[in-house]
Amino acid sequence: MQKLIFLFVLVALIGISANYAYSQEMSLATFQESAQIVVDNSISQNVTASITLQSTSIQEIKIPAELEQEIREDKRIKAIILTNQDQCVLGVVDQSCIMINVARNPEDKGIIAIQGSTKEIAQLYIEDINRVFDTDAKFHSIFIHTDDESNRAFETSGIISGKGMISAVYTMTQEDTNSMYEKISAILIPKVIRDSGGFYEAAKNLSSHENAKMTFSLIPLESKSLLQLRLSVNYPNTASKISEISPLEFLKVENLNRSDYFSSGFYPLNSIIQVVVLSPENTKVSDVRGNIIPTQIIDNENIPTDITEKGWVFDPQEGQRIQGKYIFGKDTTVNKKELEFSLGGKQLQTKEPEKTEFDESIIVVIIIASVAIAAAMFYLKGYRK
Repeated sequence: MQKLIFLFVLVALIGISANYAYSQEMSLATFQESAQIVVDNSISQNVTASITLQSTSIQEIKIPAELEQEIREDKRIKAIILTNQDQCVLGVVDQSCIMINVARNPEDKGIIAIQGSTKEIAQLYIEDINRVFDTDAKFHSIFIHTDDESNRAFETSGIISGKGMISAVYTMTQEDTNSMYEKISAILIPKVIRDSGGFYEAAKNLSSHENAKMTFSLIPLESKSLLQLRLSVNYPNTASKISEISPLEFLKVENLNRSDYFSSGFYPLNSIIQVVVLSPENTKVSDVRGNIIPTQIIDNENIPTDITEKGWVFDPQEGQRIQGKYIFGKDTTVNKKELEFSLGGKQLQTKEPEKTEFDESIIVVIIIASVAIAAAMFYLKGYRK
């Protein structure tokens, strides 16, 4: 997580300093839209496509201020999750879930004490949570997560399903994803954002897919909460067959547009497409159809030198874990062909960047923006055990 934050802080820093004309216009919003394709040929053998809308502002993802503050100030609560995944935890079948994830109290000795302490905390909030989401979830069980293999593989946080996390699980009748996404997004996402299209429109259309599932999560931070609405589609047992990657094929669109919510300024880091490939053997990126942004290596990281330019940044480009991020630059849309690339084949040929210098006066801007950038790259593993 810290590695990703550092990477995109430097992206912003170099991009601004290399393009001074745009440095006066570049902005970072609290609202983020991201699309992610995970090709997991190492653990699950599945491909998962997801679109996430997220913010640290309760004006952009609407949670009552008093409830958000109470949850955030309760240091034992690590996350609130609403999901219609088929099996949010073991023992739950064909039901939607609300999970209240709680850190273990070191004073609790034994399973009974852990269960009692966790339920006591969760019961303080479930009534208000049900009221916000217009749900009627009832207590089901206390679940202790015992496996963090996926978190280690993806280098992600264990807040949702990491080893040792304890969930108070509440269940309700399972709702189809299309109607549930429409209902929850209408509750949480302001009309001005819903009417702005972009990744939200793509997610709404994708919610009709037979394998689509949705998840909302609230993750308390120091002075605010990270709020995420995620729509995902799982393609079972398909990862091993893939040598050509077309991200928009999995999102079922020919073009992906940025939200008009960002049309008032230059927000290059608020819409990002990410591809992660996990392989049991070494592989590499090749035959990229679109643009590859020139980079510089700074502290062993490939850093783009120009964020006004659209294109891919692959880091690493080869190995058992490959990661690529697509930045729109000044553009507002990308088509399917521009995002396609292959695995294997010839080594990537990239342009040598022009030498750039850091403008120390921009550091103040980066400090202010760091929370938003961190939120943009915070990837949550799915909730199905």
